[in-house]
Amino acid sequence: MEKINLTINGQKVEIEKGATVLEAAQAAGIYVPTLCHDPDLEPYGSCRLCIVEIDGMRGFPTSCTTPATDGMVVRTETPALNEVRRTVLDLLISDHPMDCLTCVKNQRCELQKVAAYLGITERRLPRIEKKVQIDDSNPFFKLDRNYCILCARCVRACDEVTMVNAIDLIYRGFATHVGTFGDKPFMESICRSCGECVVRCPVAALVPKQTTMPTQEVLTTCAYCGVGCTMYLGTRGGQIVSVRGDRNNPASKGRLCVKGRYGSTEYVTHPDRLTSPLIKKNGEFVRATWDEALGFVAEKLATYKPEEVAVISSAKCTNEENYLMQKFTRAVLGTHSIDHCARL
Repeated sequence: MEKINLTINGQKVEIEKGATVLEAAQAAGIYVPTLCHDPDLEPYGSCRLCIVEIDGMRGFPTSCTTPATDGMVVRTETPALNEVRRTVLDLLISDHPMDCLTCVKNQRCELQKVAAYLGITERRLPRIEKKVQIDDSNPFFKLDRNYCILCARCVRACDEVTMVNAIDLIYRGFATHVGTFGDKPFMESICRSCGECVVRCPVAALVPKQTTMPTQEVLTTCAYCGVGCTMYLGTRGGQIVSVRGDRNNPASKGRLCVKGRYGSTEYVTHPDRLTSPLIKKNGEFVRATWDEALGFVAEKLATYKPEEVAVISSAKCTNEENYLMQKFTRAVLGTHSIDHCARL
């Protein structure tokens, strides 16, 4: 990949050709405030916080939408830039709740981080009252538009990542807000409850209903299907309280479905979960060891002729497990009568 060189705040930076100025700054460890940028989404440039000064370029271009070029000289930190950023933040917080201490996103809120970076400690513009009804219809997360800053990251994630397009920015002007088709509740829309919008929300507009903070995280593989999505399970007091995708996983790239993101916190410690094999004796299922269960299955299969046996494999298994199942069916049971539930 061809490399280019540019200067940011007097620092020489080498980056791959095609990268944006924001990506070049982030690669060099230079902080540039932003609220609408997400590495998984196309550049948007709506928050106007990542503005920079570039020699030979008029005005303050947004660094997230400006391609880096060889020899470019960029400044990300000047009094003029920060004054514009403070004005933008003043407008955002004029109708934003100021209950940071009790907010579920406290210390994880990107708006809070940018405000601290710019030294904003008070609301300079008159308070604008905005009381919008909360959409609490989804069993896994809620939408509180009173906190929404209209960055559209949730809308773009639903479009670009999941390609479901369940939500959009609807209406115009001061009435603009995130909504579903017909402005109906989430559960009356085509939303798949995957939570990709929730994990990208920079504020507390979209938050999971389970908000307990974990004390540690464990990297594991989701057991719901054979795709192999890895995820970090947040635990606290012996219970799973949070789930987040692993961005380094080549199969999922940090994305999770509704089962992986919201189902894992329940089924692992659910009282109805089977933790050992069961064998039916006298009409009732009784617990058995794995040796007993496998021996019982082998004994029963041995009583059938190859043409009397058929096997159906499962999409919940890995490719390796399904390969072993067909090998066992053909080489051990002596039959080619094997199929896969994904074909049914």
